[in-house]
Amino acid sequence: MSKNSSFFFFLISFLASTLLWAQTKPNARIQFSVVKYTLPNGLTVILHADNSLPLISYHTWYKVGSRDEYAGVTGAAHMLEHMMFKGSKRFPGNDYDRILHENGITNNAFTSYDYTGFYQSLPSSKLDLMMQLEVDRMSQLLLREEDLKTERDVVKEERRWRIDNNPVMALFELTMATVFKTHNYKNPVIGTMEDISNFNVATLRKFHETFYVPNNAVLVIAGDIKISEVKKIIEKYYGPLVRKDIPERNYKKEPPQTVQYNARLKKDVKAESFNLVFQSVPQNHPDSYALDLICTILGAGSSSRLHKRLVYSKEMATSADCSHYNLMDQGVLNIHVSLKPGIEMNEPLNLVYNEIYMLRNTPIKEAELEKSKTLAIKSHVDSLRTLDNKARLLASAEISTGNYETLFTDIEKIQNVTLAEIQSVAAKYLNQQQRSIVSLSPKK
Repeated sequence: MSKNSSFFFFLISFLASTLLWAQTKPNARIQFSVVKYTLPNGLTVILHADNSLPLISYHTWYKVGSRDEYAGVTGAAHMLEHMMFKGSKRFPGNDYDRILHENGITNNAFTSYDYTGFYQSLPSSKLDLMMQLEVDRMSQLLLREEDLKTERDVVKEERRWRIDNNPVMALFELTMATVFKTHNYKNPVIGTMEDISNFNVATLRKFHETFYVPNNAVLVIAGDIKISEVKKIIEKYYGPLVRKDIPERNYKKEPPQTVQYNARLKKDVKAESFNLVFQSVPQNHPDSYALDLICTILGAGSSSRLHKRLVYSKEMATSADCSHYNLMDQGVLNIHVSLKPGIEMNEPLNLVYNEIYMLRNTPIKEAELEKSKTLAIKSHVDSLRTLDNKARLLASAEISTGNYETLFTDIEKIQNVTLAEIQSVAAKYLNQQQRSIVSLSPKK
């Protein structure tokens, strides 16, 4: 059996109960049933029926994140993420959490640069109840001063724990502020300590009334549902919500980088580490797939070029990896290297430069490209293993690219990347004028 056939049958067995995998030559495609429509008030609804278990994954994502913030209100979306759990008109105080727990519903939320998501896992018999709870906090959030006072302290402690006392995350926060000089991606998602301390109810209420509206939201319901019945329930609860005008969002564009940026952070750490970062492309850009594969070649796993050279061969680093972050307006390709104690970064950094130089100037072998494609496709397929992940990726694709169907075409686009593209895209984006070096070193 050929390598391609083995991989094909692996994917079939892996997703047999939930995915239809259709293969043609030379491309393959993932597909599962999805229904999408829009209510008159602008709410985007995406439904996926999977009746294998009596469970539902319920996601409400708002098209608002830290890119909608500015100095003085950084962290507003994250603060509202916390306040959304503090009660609404029909379900005040702790009623929201109490009702969820009493009905076997688990829930959580997150805030990112581009969007904010709230999600629950629930028995399918509790869908009607879940919808009442979510509609009420979308339209009638209480936002009481006594709750904000408590949550300000909670978020400040979260910042200390996640960022200020976490060297790796502190390095990433500095990295984003170094790469982005103009765009709001320079602002921390969690907010600055000063802005967190200064939040008031009036500011948050205005933010909520502006962005937490049906025509700025995507509702994804996946699991044990009947499409026709769910549509009726959605119309019953979400239909009466009023569409609101959203102010035009004129985000400042980040100008092309023409010189190298440098930044240095000192913390109580035992060894140096650094991020070598390049400005990249937004979601769904044609070059993003080649950049994904470049990142895989350079730093995905123990067989990647950087790991083999810096960790295994030279024994200078404890880890060397590459991440490609596609945001809605732009992206970053980030190479992160953690060095062994006593190793200074100059020589390892030059070795990374050398690997990038070879990638830009020497064609890679077909086998290495095929290996990177296999790893990337497997990662994509693995991300669809659970009901919650399907709902999450449907929401993400819908908001980031404007069409959830890009989720189904990613594999084909990965497969279509050529050897010539790898070299030309590397030469286009991974050059000295477009790079930033952000390092972390011991205070001593």
